[in-house]
Amino acid sequence: MPDDRYTILPAPADLSPPVAEQRPYTATHHGIRLEDPYHWLKDPGYPEVTDSDVLDYLKAENSYFEAVMAPHKPLTDTLFEELKGRIKEDDSSVPVKDGDYLYWWRFETGAQYRQWLRKPANAAEDADGEVFLDEPALAEGLDYFSVRAVEVSPSGNLLAWASDTDGSERYTIRVRNLETGETLSDEISNTGGSIVWSEGAPAFLYTELSEQHRPYRVWVHQLGQSADKDVLIYEEKDPSFFVGIGKTQSRMFLTIGAGDHVTSEIRLIDANDPLGDQKLVAERESGHEYDVAHAGDRLFIRTNDIHKNFRLVMAPLANPVRSEWSEVVPGDDRQYLRGVEAFQDFLVLEDRVAGIDRIKLRTYTGEETIIKFPEAVYSAGLGSNPEFYAPKLRVGYTSMITPGTVYDYEVGTETLITRKVQEIPSGYDKDNYRTQRTIVTARDGEKVPVSIVYHKDYKNGGPLHLYGYGAYGMGMTPGFSTARLSLLDRGFAFAIAHIRGGDEMGYGWYEAGKLRHRTNTFHDFVDCAHGLISEGFGKKGSITISGGSAGGTLMGAVLNDAPELWRGAVAHVPFVDVLNTMLDDTLPLTPIEWPEWGNPIASEEDYRYIQSYSPYDQTEAKDYPPILITAGLSDPRVTYWEPAKWAAKLRAIKTDNNLLMLKTNMGAGHAGKSGRFDSLQEVAEEYTFLLMAFGLAVKQPE
Repeated sequence: MPDDRYTILPAPADLSPPVAEQRPYTATHHGIRLEDPYHWLKDPGYPEVTDSDVLDYLKAENSYFEAVMAPHKPLTDTLFEELKGRIKEDDSSVPVKDGDYLYWWRFETGAQYRQWLRKPANAAEDADGEVFLDEPALAEGLDYFSVRAVEVSPSGNLLAWASDTDGSERYTIRVRNLETGETLSDEISNTGGSIVWSEGAPAFLYTELSEQHRPYRVWVHQLGQSADKDVLIYEEKDPSFFVGIGKTQSRMFLTIGAGDHVTSEIRLIDANDPLGDQKLVAERESGHEYDVAHAGDRLFIRTNDIHKNFRLVMAPLANPVRSEWSEVVPGDDRQYLRGVEAFQDFLVLEDRVAGIDRIKLRTYTGEETIIKFPEAVYSAGLGSNPEFYAPKLRVGYTSMITPGTVYDYEVGTETLITRKVQEIPSGYDKDNYRTQRTIVTARDGEKVPVSIVYHKDYKNGGPLHLYGYGAYGMGMTPGFSTARLSLLDRGFAFAIAHIRGGDEMGYGWYEAGKLRHRTNTFHDFVDCAHGLISEGFGKKGSITISGGSAGGTLMGAVLNDAPELWRGAVAHVPFVDVLNTMLDDTLPLTPIEWPEWGNPIASEEDYRYIQSYSPYDQTEAKDYPPILITAGLSDPRVTYWEPAKWAAKLRAIKTDNNLLMLKTNMGAGHAGKSGRFDSLQEVAEEYTFLLMAFGLAVKQPE
């Protein structure tokens, strides 16, 4: 394998990449002058993008991407067929009982989208189901289609669903009579996509989005009435708070939750009377997060009021104020309590110890049972369990070498019953792969776990792909990927760096990678790369990397900090213009992001700290490895101009001749294309680029 990465993937000499025009733009904050010659790439009419100069530039970048990738299309096609061959085309979920019916979904052969089915709970096991929502039919003729919610009413005779047809994540709710098959006139646009049915009269709750894409109002819709007759029952005035809705497992209460990334506030409403009184559980207090489960005359509350890893308390339903809370499970430095659900006969506690998931059952008299899983390192969590009485629990399980597995856990016998193992039609032999977890010592002495998977024939120093995220307390679990096998079978090792900013090692792990500690995230990733090299995985200049969204911030930062380590980088919808975005409170999501990144409008210290690492601001005139950047024109989370501006600036000032490509999905948003096979095409393109970076993308014979 060649060591000089700068000669591996040069930009094609016969193709000229687009060059974005530089236009003067300056802004001053805290007396600091900020220049941004690519500011014009933000269409002032956003979310409508009509500026011809902007569109022409994005289209030119897409044309360049297509031209560069054209000679490698045979490899991309091969990879796509590999990826598709590992997907069971006529797949279906395990039915789950909810009231009088069993519900499940299925894909028909060749279909991009699901059908949703049900049958009577007492029907024969081999009885056919009735299709009550046909996504392929709804998506016909559309370039993009995504369903956020599929909710059947408690009576079982009404269906409400929410769909998005452009990737903007502004969902339209529609309703169908399941007895007649008629789609009703009820139609509500500009929603967050959540639907919660009342247990009484045919009515449901939904959230309205603001112009800034913030769910901020909760409405009650009565079936048969026009949307302009809907009743507003909650409005959140704080522009940094989002609103969410739900229902307790007991089905006795509807919930309205308001919060930002570090603060929460929950109200309960009688599920039979959505227009009735609202009971506030605990008033918002900055930094206090809690959630609520209900059983009988008690509430069980997961709270970080006195311990950052959360504790479990109990409160009387009649008066759940904090002065009435009594401790059930104390906070623990070692055990990170991630979730609590209340069923009729027990609580289910999901926690994490030393970065490993656990599921624990606790009776209301205090006896505890931990579900035992077959491997030492894995990912597990509760599946769909809609009923309050639960003699069995649906559980999901996977590891880096174990395909996704659905279990039913029999509570009485403490037995796991396998209901489904992810099928890989083209074949998969688990014995051909190895997985391990290693601990890397970061530069400040912190111990950072890394999960690794590789083929048994992997050679020391061979290609390594390193993935990371490190934000919002979203831990990256060591799960299985059928797509990843295409890299492993070509000699790669694949590693996930469990860096600070996630919550793999507890809530403190998250806090240690946010705000003024953000650079710990980037340092951890670089240090993980060095640690893996010392253990025989990859070598300097032979590591490809990828991350998306906030993981794209990570990509930009480590490309700036340690470009010599990387053979190539893929940044999906990357949040790279951190400073400008956090300075613009008119943008979608910005105010709610301040507790995560800092508020450079209010604080000069925040301004200077964000500027010190913001990938767009820190892009320099130096050599960078080959880079593939993706964007979505309709993306409300990371607006398209962030990756576009970054690509333009990189192309203008980097000193190497390595390949740089920007691909913008012109009809999709944050998640890319919506169809299950269309999305595989994008993975195939990414993997082609990674192989190109290693000089392994040999053109296939015609």
